[in-house]
Amino acid sequence: MRRNWRGRYKNNSNRHTYGSRSVSSHSNISKNYCPSTVTSTNSARAPANQVPITVPISDNNSNIWKLYFPTQEQNGSTISKQIECFNRYIIANRSIFDLEKIDLNRSVPLDVQILTKDDEFNRDWPSFQNDLFENPENTLRILEFCLHKTLQCHSKINVRIINHQPVVPIANLKVNYFGKLVTIKGTVIRVGSVGLICTSMAFECSSCHSIQAVIQPQGLFTAPSICQSCRNGHKFEPIQSSPYTNTTDWQVAKIQEIQSHSISGTIPRSVEIDLQGDLVGSACPGDVLSVTGIVQVRGESKGGEDGKKAARLLQLYIEAVSIHSQRNLSNPTISFTLKDYYAIQEIHASDDVFRLLVHSLCPTIFGHEAVKAGLILGLFGGTEHDNGPRSYAHVLVVGDPGLGKSQLLQAAAYAAPRGVYVCGASASGGGLTVALGREAGGDFALEAGALVLADKGVCCVDELDKMCAHHSSLLEAMEQRRVSVAKGGVVCSLPARATVLAAANPAAGCYNKAKTVAENLKINSALLSRFDLVFILLDQPDEKTDAMLSEHVLALHSGPKAKQNPSASTSNNSILESTQNNGSMSLSDRLRLKPDEVIETLPLVLLRKYIAYAQRYVHPTLSTEAANALRSFYLELRHNQGMTGDGTPITTRQLEACIRLTQARARIDLREEATEQDANDVISLMKHSLVDTFSDEFGNIELSRSINGSGVSSRNKVKQFLDALTRRSHQLSKNVFTRQELKQIHKGAGIAGDANDLIEAMHINSYLLLKGSNTYQLIFQ
Repeated sequence: MRRNWRGRYKNNSNRHTYGSRSVSSHSNISKNYCPSTVTSTNSARAPANQVPITVPISDNNSNIWKLYFPTQEQNGSTISKQIECFNRYIIANRSIFDLEKIDLNRSVPLDVQILTKDDEFNRDWPSFQNDLFENPENTLRILEFCLHKTLQCHSKINVRIINHQPVVPIANLKVNYFGKLVTIKGTVIRVGSVGLICTSMAFECSSCHSIQAVIQPQGLFTAPSICQSCRNGHKFEPIQSSPYTNTTDWQVAKIQEIQSHSISGTIPRSVEIDLQGDLVGSACPGDVLSVTGIVQVRGESKGGEDGKKAARLLQLYIEAVSIHSQRNLSNPTISFTLKDYYAIQEIHASDDVFRLLVHSLCPTIFGHEAVKAGLILGLFGGTEHDNGPRSYAHVLVVGDPGLGKSQLLQAAAYAAPRGVYVCGASASGGGLTVALGREAGGDFALEAGALVLADKGVCCVDELDKMCAHHSSLLEAMEQRRVSVAKGGVVCSLPARATVLAAANPAAGCYNKAKTVAENLKINSALLSRFDLVFILLDQPDEKTDAMLSEHVLALHSGPKAKQNPSASTSNNSILESTQNNGSMSLSDRLRLKPDEVIETLPLVLLRKYIAYAQRYVHPTLSTEAANALRSFYLELRHNQGMTGDGTPITTRQLEACIRLTQARARIDLREEATEQDANDVISLMKHSLVDTFSDEFGNIELSRSINGSGVSSRNKVKQFLDALTRRSHQLSKNVFTRQELKQIHKGAGIAGDANDLIEAMHINSYLLLKGSNTYQLIFQ
C-alpha cells in the first residue's frame, strides 16, 4: 500500500529559493551525509525497492550546486569542462534568453538544433547529443545549473528541450529506451485532473525528535530507514506542514499513436505522460502533441492467490521534459519535403485540377462524379474566421445498399490529412463526442471521442441511420464546432472542428421517392438541416450504365493489361442525367471521362499531401462576381419557395453552404480569390442535390417537399389526421392514444393512405411523441 501512495498535500512551499530555509525540492543539503543512504540519480527513479535518499537539514542553503545535484560533489573534471563549455555558449548568446519569461515560468526553452549547430560548443562538448540521449537526467541538471548560475535566477528552473530529433513511433517504444530521452508524437485521448505530487517530505524521529527530509522518487511514499542523528530511531512521523515538505502540480495524460500511422486491424498503441510544473494544463483531448521526455517505469504489486504479493508488473511511461502543441495548425500530422513541393507544383500545373482530384478519390468506384465532387469539396473546406460561422462543409450520401457509399467514405477518411472513420452501428454517444470517466483515485478524466480526435480534420460516419439514439450527440458538434459535457459536477467543452461526411441507408431497404429524406431515414430534422449537400443514389436498371459498370468491375480483376472496350465507352451517366437540369450539365460533362480517355490518378499519399498543403497555405475569399452569382441563386430559391405558400426549407444555411463550397472550389486550384466560375460550379452541384431532394416519385420538382418534413403529397393527409386527432382529444379529454386507437381514428375520418406511414410521419414531425410501446402522446401545436 505504501508503494502506491502519492503524496498530495497542500502546496505549502513550492518556491524554490535558496536564500531561505526551504529545502526547495533538493536544497538545504548537508555535505556530511551518510554514504549508505545515497544512491545515484538514475537508481532513484527505478521502481524497485531501494534505500531512500535522505537529505539532512542544514543551515548552509546557498549552495546552487546542491540544489540540482543533492547526491554528488562538484569534483569531476569532465563535468567541469561541460559546465565551462555551456557557460561560454550562454554568455555568447545571452540575447536568446528572456529573463522575464524565465522568472515567470521557471523554465527555459532550449532549441537543440540551434545548440548543436554552434561550432565552438560542438568542439568543446562533442558527445553532447549522445549524453543527452543516454544520460538525460544528469545532462539536463548540468544545463539547468549553468543557466541558473549564469543568468542569476531567483528560483530553481527547468530546461525544456525543443526540436529534439528523431521522433520515435509509439509502437517502437520498448524497454530498451528505459532512462533515455525520446520524442514521440501522437493524439491526446485522455487527460486526468490536476493534483499535487510530493517531491520531498520532512520526517520527525520518534526518539530524538530531529527532522530530516527524504526525496520521494516518482511521488511514491518513501520513509527514512534510520535516523541520521541518533542512529537508533526507526519510527518516523511525516510532517505535512513542514517547510521542507514540497509539492508540485502534477497531471497524467494518455497519448495514442496517430490513426493514419497505426497498423490496420490492431489496437492503436498508447503511452501515459506525466506532466509537472508549468507543463500541467498544456494537453487537451484531441490535440496532436510532440512530447520530449525521459522513459520511466511505473510498477504495481498484484496480490497472489495465497495472499502474498506476486511479481511486480511494470508499465512504461514518459516523464515529460517539454511539450509542443500543434493545436492551431490545420493539419498537424503532415510535414512536407522538397519532393512534395515539386509534386504539388506539378499537380497545380495540370489542365483541370478539380477533375483530376475527383477521379483520384476512390477510382475503384465507377461513376458518381457528383458525389465524389461533393466529398472533395468537403475535404478541402472553406476559409476559417475567428468567431465566425463554421467553415466545414458536411455531406450526406443516402442511397440503396451496394452502391459503394462505405467505400467512398473510407477513401475520404484515408485521403484526409486527419481522418477518423467510425461505423454508426457500433458507436456510442460518448465514443462520438467525449466521455467522462473516473481515475483510480476517484477524480474525473476526459476521454476524447471520434469528433474530438478529428478536430480540424474529417470524421466519416457510416450507417448514420443505425445510430438513432445518438443523433443528438452530433447536433452541437456539426454547427457549434464543439462538444460539451455536463456530468457529475463537471461542466466543460472541447473543440470538435471537424467535417462530417456521413452515409445512410433508407429504413425500408430501398429509397422511396414518394417520401422525403427525413421520412426515408427517420432522422431528426435538425440534424438533416446541418448537412450542406445531400446526395441520393438510386439503383435503377439501365442498359448502358450496367454495361459500363460491369466492364469497369471486370477490368479491376483482369490485371493492368486489360483495356476497356471503346464501343462500350460513353460520356453519359443515365442516373445523373435523370436528375440534372441544364445548369449542371456543364459540370457533369467536364467531370466525366470522355470516350477512350484514360486519366492517371494520383496516389493516395500525394492526394493527402495536396489537401494538407491547400488547407495550410491557401485561404480564399469571395470576389464580387462570385458573391453576386450566389446571391442571385439564393434569392431565386427563396422566391420559388415563397410561391408555394408552404414551409421554408431554403434558409440562410443554404447560402452559407454555398459560400463555404465556393471557397473550397477556389482552394482546390490554390487561388486566393474565388471566381464566378467557382460559384457556378457550386451552384450546379447544389442544384443536383436539390433536384434529388425535392423531386417526387413522378420526377416533378416541388420545393414545398421540405427536406425536414413530409412530402407535399402527404402534407394534406397529415393536416387532416391532426385535425381528427385534436377533435377526438377534446371529446375524450385525453391526449395519449395507443396505435390501435390511432388506426381507428384514421379509419373513422376516412383519410386515404396507410395509417402506419401517417403515424410515422407525424412522429418524425413531432406531432406525436412516443411514450411507450405503441403509445403516443398528441403534441398540440
